[in-house]
Amino acid sequence: MLEKLFGFDRNVTRVRTEILAGITTFLTMAYILAVNPNILSATGMDKGALFTTTVVASAFATLLMAFYAKLPFGLAPGMGLNAFFAYTVCLTMGYTWQFALTAVLIEGIIFILLTVTNLREKIVDAIPVTLKNAIGAGIGLFISFIGLQNAGIIVNNDATLISMGNITSGPALLGMIGLVITSILLVKGVRGALLFGILITTLIGIPMGITKFDGIISTPPSIEPIFWQFEWHNIFTKEMIVVVFTFLFVDMFDTIGTLVGVTTKAGMMDKNGKIPHLKQAFMVDAIGTTAGAMLGTSTITTFVESASGVGEGGRSGLTSFVTAVCFLLSLFLAPFFLSVPGAATAPVLILVGLMMMSSVLKVNFADYSEAIPAFICIIFMPLAYSISDGIVLGMISYVLINLLTGKYKKLTIGMYILAAIFVLKFFV
Repeated sequence: MLEKLFGFDRNVTRVRTEILAGITTFLTMAYILAVNPNILSATGMDKGALFTTTVVASAFATLLMAFYAKLPFGLAPGMGLNAFFAYTVCLTMGYTWQFALTAVLIEGIIFILLTVTNLREKIVDAIPVTLKNAIGAGIGLFISFIGLQNAGIIVNNDATLISMGNITSGPALLGMIGLVITSILLVKGVRGALLFGILITTLIGIPMGITKFDGIISTPPSIEPIFWQFEWHNIFTKEMIVVVFTFLFVDMFDTIGTLVGVTTKAGMMDKNGKIPHLKQAFMVDAIGTTAGAMLGTSTITTFVESASGVGEGGRSGLTSFVTAVCFLLSLFLAPFFLSVPGAATAPVLILVGLMMMSSVLKVNFADYSEAIPAFICIIFMPLAYSISDGIVLGMISYVLINLLTGKYKKLTIGMYILAAIFVLKFFV
């Protein structure tokens, strides 16, 4: 039954492992339950309704991933995309949040059409194997960087952009303690090391005054204020086209990067660089975005934090099923789940980044035509704070370097087309 429902394989994983992996993925994603309402409410949207919508949309899309795509990935409103929705489209450009939701709905419908026509799969197939391995390593650095920021271990510095925070007190100290504890559990081979690391660090945060429990059970607010709120009269305007295109581009390549990076780490990619159930995963992403817009939230995307569950051993849809169940429970246990501080999940993100770096070993560093594009892809993800920008620059450099050095036989029509589209992105 588990094999039919979730693609579960007893030769690859165990039920207990999948359950622990699903809970771990949820805990590393749970911050979205607090962050998404905070960001989107800046547009005037109801914050309580946003919490409920974030939970329902995330649970729906993740359940779809479990049963349809059978992959161990969690989905939720994407970070960066929600900020673009609120701070750029609404607060900077001056459009209403209803206008932005309409753009997200159109984006989701376009993604469904692109997935049905296999265009998104063809884009993934056009990415060289070297870059696919680089994407995994780049995402590893990216999510480690996010973890270091979440704990306050790395902070803003106007003189040098970033610097080390005060690691002798507060969340940064708790993050460092959690990093040591979780590392020890991993070295000792403790099953569920990442999950236990989060829980132990959360408990240690209580006497430090960082973990604060504001109760356990609460009633979910209604989503009525933001449900099905669209501006149909703006669908065919030039302004809508620009906003939709931006949503499309960022979401497409963030999702591609996440799927490629995490499946590479999980060893789920075949020898030809193909990802199993890729079309289904893309369809889940597209349907999730469409449904999310109807419910009243920004673009739904596959979360890079899914790598934490994969690092825990998750390999099937059972992992994402457990993650979805946790989301549904959080509807009524919001105060409990939201009490887990960012400093407690930060060590997991940092260590999962380490795990994902292993894919860099497959890059041929003796061949500079392969190594340089791979390095550009890897380094730009954390430094530009964008998975999609890393992929774009890696692909452009791969085509240019190999074309101009006479190694054009390595290039395919798909690679040329992708590189050309990416170059146009910077000028349109």
